[in-house]
Amino acid sequence: MVGQMGFNLAYFRALNQSKWMGKPIELLDTVGSTNTFLKDRLAGGQVQSGAVVFAEHQLAGRGRLGRRWVAPAASSLLVSVLLRPKIPLHHATWLTMIAGLAVSEAVEQVVGISLSLKWPNDLMLQNKVGAWCKTGGILLEAETAGDGLTYAIIGMGLNVNIATQELPQAVTPATSLQAATGRMIERELLLARWLMALERLLEAAELGHSPQPAWNQQLITIGQWVTVSGAVQVEGDAVGTDDFGRLLVRDTTGIIHPIVAGDVTLRASKDNN
Repeated sequence: MVGQMGFNLAYFRALNQSKWMGKPIELLDTVGSTNTFLKDRLAGGQVQSGAVVFAEHQLAGRGRLGRRWVAPAASSLLVSVLLRPKIPLHHATWLTMIAGLAVSEAVEQVVGISLSLKWPNDLMLQNKVGAWCKTGGILLEAETAGDGLTYAIIGMGLNVNIATQELPQAVTPATSLQAATGRMIERELLLARWLMALERLLEAAELGHSPQPAWNQQLITIGQWVTVSGAVQVEGDAVGTDDFGRLLVRDTTGIIHPIVAGDVTLRASKDNN
């Protein structure tokens, strides 16, 4: 069931033990963007919560801030899931948190390695020399109504069976599960475990259980000296996050800045230039 071959939908369905997540699932050979495809489906009619779109190849995959996400065909998890979460609007960032935690849990279960998170939505692995490399990311898009969410679409891209020489060249070094382990990984099992974990964590969040403490523990950003670039540039010690998912950065004067969005560059200390 492994190898650089097409995603086996029947095998995935046999593995997926969730109650409603990933039921139904639509498999596409090629798509512009799985998130955009799901939004177009919504515009054309009703789509049930938990519906999943999986693509073997994306032509216009994107991450945060509209950045392109590129992966060879039949190599990765390129997936979007539609949710109608029963959580208040001010906790919408919980969805990014639980999506990242669910990926980490699935990778641990299926691959046996620890996948960490970088604020706000990057999926990271350490290479053999200890450097952090990006292996995926999460993109949350939502529509609001009053103080709630009409729907949310969680897009997730994860480099799975990509050889080292095929990894994209980027400012942030990239890696894949295959590059990290030296073996091919069952994408069907990985997707099933992600959806099962996502379902459980979402149901807990809907009961008011915050994922923020667990998310905080998974963030490699915490305890690092960071430079945040965005509307305003802030430099300081990343001391934690709050329940809204904002990064808390303490500058050299002791002021703590809650960061809603921005690019984060990590450094071990303020003296490490």
